[in-house]
Amino acid sequence: MAKVSADQLGSEPIGKLLVKQAVPASIGILVMSLNVLVDSIFVGNWIGSIAIAAINVVLPVSFFIGALGMAIGIGGSSIISRALGASNKEKALKTFGNQITLTLLITISMVIMGLYFVDSLIPAFGGKGAIFEPAKIYYVIVLYGVPLLALCMMGNTVIRAEGKPKFAMIAMIIPSVGNLLMDYIFIFVLDWGMHGAAWATTIGYFLCFAYVAYFFLSQNSELKLNGSHFGLDRPILREIGSLGFVTLSRQAVVSIIYLLMNNILFGLGGEAMVAVYAIIGRMLMFALFPVFGVTQGFLPIAGYNYGAQKYDRVKKTIYTAIKYASILATVVFVGLMIFPAEIAGLFLSNRPDLSEMELATNAFVLEHTPNAMRWVFAATPIIALQLIGAAYFQAIGKAVPALLLTLLRQGFFFIPLILVLPGFLGELGVWISFPIADILATIVTGLYLRKEVRSTLDRA
Repeated sequence: MAKVSADQLGSEPIGKLLVKQAVPASIGILVMSLNVLVDSIFVGNWIGSIAIAAINVVLPVSFFIGALGMAIGIGGSSIISRALGASNKEKALKTFGNQITLTLLITISMVIMGLYFVDSLIPAFGGKGAIFEPAKIYYVIVLYGVPLLALCMMGNTVIRAEGKPKFAMIAMIIPSVGNLLMDYIFIFVLDWGMHGAAWATTIGYFLCFAYVAYFFLSQNSELKLNGSHFGLDRPILREIGSLGFVTLSRQAVVSIIYLLMNNILFGLGGEAMVAVYAIIGRMLMFALFPVFGVTQGFLPIAGYNYGAQKYDRVKKTIYTAIKYASILATVVFVGLMIFPAEIAGLFLSNRPDLSEMELATNAFVLEHTPNAMRWVFAATPIIALQLIGAAYFQAIGKAVPALLLTLLRQGFFFIPLILVLPGFLGELGVWISFPIADILATIVTGLYLRKEVRSTLDRA
């Protein structure tokens, strides 16, 4: 694999560079999303639809702790990209060392708290009734591996900030393939049930960590640390925190949404309705992988060129990223509108030994999921502008607008909508909250981004 220099972020043609950055990111996200998707299909077919609902209850807790690593990674990687663009390698090294120390301190503390409050957290996130016991089994085992996940997510963003997207892609592929292989062995062959699903996920985290550690210890990385780089530096921590808080806030809002959605839907239709949302949640992770890939590819290019004061390249990066992501989002939209019933059917078992409860749950899920999916993804073609617009401010180190725009869709619009509309429209009120929030957030982000480009980049 050819080595890529960070300097190329400031010299290659934008279109070619964005493809070079976005394609590996998209492939990595695709494989990770496929992992979650196929993992859910395996669990649904080999364990049952209640097991899918149980995993959906656990995800916001484990993902939030893992997202601490991503927040530290993205916050620090913005500093690293700009530092490399400004030829300040020592600051890049000190930032990376602080990222590692901070990730370990915070995530291990969170895991201890998560295990201590296990019996109250699971019901709070919708793990009630028949969902509680399988959710607890999955939660406890997976939580042990979450610090490794956090280190992987942090390290992956740093690899991309160095201008080495192919290595970042491999780091995302390895745990996904490992998890699916372990799923087959532990669930299908050994019949370990939820224990097998949980251990497969945790082993996937370990494999990812092993590869990321190999990358930074080998000659592939330009960031070679020594002991002095791990000592916490207050100014760097403040900058990591202010920028990483954007990502952390977004994931915190996602966790709150899972909590609200699981409880609201449980009240509307019990465990089966939670299973409907679990399937849609998997598709939200999977279907938009190319848009998220373009967004991930956009970040280091925009950050590097902003740090190098190449503002024309920054503008071109914004417009090119929005164009590419919008085209891909439209393709995704068409597929989801045509095949929602077929997608829902993939997650449901047709084994002859299903109980009456499982058969009733499957029938409910198959009836309700297609219409819900169409509503949830109704505004997909326009969301690229909102995602790229929010990512731009994070890439250039403007934490406050990045935070506000990142929280716009899910925090400021979606949460109030799902608290109000279901009271008037029932189940439909839940699902139409998605496109309404998407449209409102995209309008606001577009106006704000246009103002920023005119006042900052056009006048530079």
